[in-house]
Amino acid sequence: MTKIAAVTGGAQGIGKAVSLAFADAGYELCIADIDREAGHEVMQELRRRGAKGFFMPVDVSDEQQVGRWFKLIETDFGRLDALINNAGISRNAPMLELPLASFDQVIGVNLRGAFVCSQQAARLMKSRGAGAIVNIASTRALMSEANTESYAASKGGLLALTHAMAVSLGPAGIRVNAISPGWIETADWQKSSARSQPVHSEQDRRQHPAGRVGTPQDIAAACLYLCGTEAGFITGQNLVIDGGMTVKMIYE
Repeated sequence: MTKIAAVTGGAQGIGKAVSLAFADAGYELCIADIDREAGHEVMQELRRRGAKGFFMPVDVSDEQQVGRWFKLIETDFGRLDALINNAGISRNAPMLELPLASFDQVIGVNLRGAFVCSQQAARLMKSRGAGAIVNIASTRALMSEANTESYAASKGGLLALTHAMAVSLGPAGIRVNAISPGWIETADWQKSSARSQPVHSEQDRRQHPAGRVGTPQDIAAACLYLCGTEAGFITGQNLVIDGGMTVKMIYE
């Protein structure tokens, strides 16, 4: 039986790589993204690969929009095997000047949105007693630069949400894990009108013990693994994928 995967923010960057990787692995895709242009482009790419599925414009911070998306998933497929909570935004500003509305917007998309989507997905997965949810967090949940409070808080909350949902949903056969990407270059994974060729210096590469900056495919491969049967004993975990950057001591 064909497996079904839902990906939020699935039209650009890491989300696009995830969508294409799952399609290549035989999944049918349900893609949600706020960018219509990017959504139509990724669907064209999926069709060129012979994959099936649909795209819907969705703001994951809007519960009604999320509800309509999952209603369509249920109507079209009647099941869901994997959910990748990838949608995310940032609104960085000096901490003493950050408007509360901006803070709330980041939390609404990155954290609340992931919970609302997971809640809907779990209801579908529970009916068949199996499923996997992967939350795309960030190494910013574990370490910070100045003036990133809203983003860091949202991603830190996402890690806590991950282990809480893993415990709550485990009896229903649903596994929940997180991935915390480090520096992942997405410039060449945007929609065609916004795409650019990335350029990295030797210093950029030397910051990573792995010797390079990360790619969206690095994260997509991990998502596939965590949603597969080989990861059946893994739940409630956070997989840091950063080329070793956060374990390297740097002295200035």
